[in-house]
Amino acid sequence: MIDPSEDTGAEFAELLPATRRALLHRLAVAQAGARVPSVAGAVVRDGRAVWTGVRGEVDGGPPTADTQYRIGSITKTFVAVLVMRLRDEGLLDLADPLGRHLDVSGAPGEAEAAGMTVAQLLAHSSGLAAEPRGPWWERTPGALRPGLEDLFGERPRRHPAGRRHHYSNLGYALLGALVERLRGAPWSDVLREEVLEPLGMRRTTPLPEEPYARGWAVHPWADAVQPEPLADTGGMAPAGQLWSTAGDLCRYAAFLAAGDDRVLGAESLAEMRAPAVAPEAASWDQAYGLGLQLVRSGGRLLAGHTGSMPGFLAALWTAPEERLASVVLVNATSGLPVGGLAAELLGTVAEREPSFPEPWRPRSEADPELLALTGAWYWGPAPFVLRLREGRTLELGPVGGAGRASRFRPEPDGTWTGLDGYYAGETLRVVRRADGTADHLDLGTFVFTRLPYDPDAPVPGGVDPGGWRADRAD
Repeated sequence: MIDPSEDTGAEFAELLPATRRALLHRLAVAQAGARVPSVAGAVVRDGRAVWTGVRGEVDGGPPTADTQYRIGSITKTFVAVLVMRLRDEGLLDLADPLGRHLDVSGAPGEAEAAGMTVAQLLAHSSGLAAEPRGPWWERTPGALRPGLEDLFGERPRRHPAGRRHHYSNLGYALLGALVERLRGAPWSDVLREEVLEPLGMRRTTPLPEEPYARGWAVHPWADAVQPEPLADTGGMAPAGQLWSTAGDLCRYAAFLAAGDDRVLGAESLAEMRAPAVAPEAASWDQAYGLGLQLVRSGGRLLAGHTGSMPGFLAALWTAPEERLASVVLVNATSGLPVGGLAAELLGTVAEREPSFPEPWRPRSEADPELLALTGAWYWGPAPFVLRLREGRTLELGPVGGAGRASRFRPEPDGTWTGLDGYYAGETLRVVRRADGTADHLDLGTFVFTRLPYDPDAPVPGGVDPGGWRADRAD
């Protein structure tokens, strides 16, 4: 371990002993206070696990980072990644209605179901009912709902599509079926080939494989437990079937935080982290993106998911800007707020041992034509600065930092597309003079010039012929 008293400039490979003790103490207090059979926790920094801790027992001994737990709705994030891969390959558009790709004929309200968009299903804004038809799906076999049409109750739509967030397990069953339809293989096979194997997640499976924790219900008023049933949920499996380990989920969390071009790029993951629908009025500290839950905790925005199935609780959070992530796994039906515990573990590391910023290194392409675009530009009298970043990406923002700022991705036709902020999705064009030099920037009809209200540029509305003056004209 690096001596923290040495000013080496290198990041610590491991956490300091005091931090590790604080994390384990928090885990121990949670396990004992909530009375759960076992709990496993982990923290990821800079793409790898820097701490794992366990408390309690599984089959008479302590669990390990290789012990499987059921992860419940964290499964949904894997399904969302598969759908985004389909989008990035051009096999679907997020605005596509479900019926364009999946036959839901025979289901109650089939016309409404067919009209829901892929994005609405990902964001839980389709208006679908929370649960499928029949008995409690998490505790009963999927054979009770053999066909897609058997998932729909008599009134499957509970809200107008796109109007509000209404969590729907049914919606993710449909997304899993969509993946199967477009890939021509079971969703779990597609997941293994396209996500799990590239990320080295060999201990993430649809059904448990030893060693794994058994799921328990803890009596609310006595120190007694009762086993929970373990059902293969069939068509509902994409909503919460998967089993995984702390070790595997650390690999997955590192991917969710930074991206991996073998699976899904950082840009698509950032899109998944953007709020897709307004939160409920009482929950402005929580939102939902495209398959990812978003929460504010300790002044930071976390993205990930919580999960629950009978006998199990799970949570995974990422803080991409701080290159941190955390995981918590529990084999009890209820009693421990795992989302809060995982956020606390992440926050403890962030506060005690904040991540070092990436060292600066020259990355911009020294293309004279691009370099000539950098520097000061003016929107009317307001000064902005244009910067060139890695991969021909541009950043445009106001001098002083307050105001509209965006990053822009280069396009093959020589324009740039806004990635965030006010100009997200807008087109930035460089308008050139006859000699090829840049005259002005056109950004969604806004004109940016090299001089404040440059009289030689086509400023909308024109520029007063008197120009700038010291006194107001009478």
